Amino acid sequence: MGHSQAAKAVSRERVLQVTARRIREEGLTRPGVADLMKEAGLTHGGFYKHFTSRDDLIAQAAALALAEGSAKMEQAAGKNEQRSRAGLIDAYLDKQHRDAPGTGCALVTLGAAAGRGDQDLKEAYEQQVRTYLDLIAGLDDDSEEARAEAMLTLSALVGAVLMSRAVADPGLSDELLTAVADRLKRR
Repeated sequence: MGHSQAAKAVSRERVLQVTARRIREEGLTRPGVADLMKEAGLTHGGFYKHFTSRDDLIAQAAALALAEGSAKMEQAAGKNEQRSRAGLIDAYLDKQHRDAPGTGCALVTLGAAAGRGDQDLKEAYEQQVRTYLDLIAGLDDDSEEARAEAMLTLSALVGAVLMSRAVADPGLSDELLTAVADRLKRR
């Protein structure tokens, strides 16, 4: 790969990273191309060297945002080998995760949009749900019961973070995280 092609790939990746963060913070409809390109340190005019349309950029960034969570989930589960499920729950329901949607799990921020989105977005969202379900179920014994338990756990994790971000009362926000974590770890 020549220097200009390598530079183009780096620039494209930078735009994708900026967009992935921004859609986790603001949703799929808010960030404009000019703002995204400026934040990535590029001109608006160079956009079409990297993407065919805004929809193309958003779709690729959404898929990236969703996929980035896998490594974080695996790392959280691996921190304590004897209690990997508890480690995953604690990391997901952490106040830092709640307070940093731009770097947090995209299942929380993109769920409603995926439900209304096109087939590609739904498929990317589904892939991430399946990945997390496999990870969580694998922490137990991969049985049918473990899969059902994984579905309950993932739904509670995503729902608790979503609600903790949405309520106005900081005390209730903290309580949602703490109570759900406590109940999930008892299961």
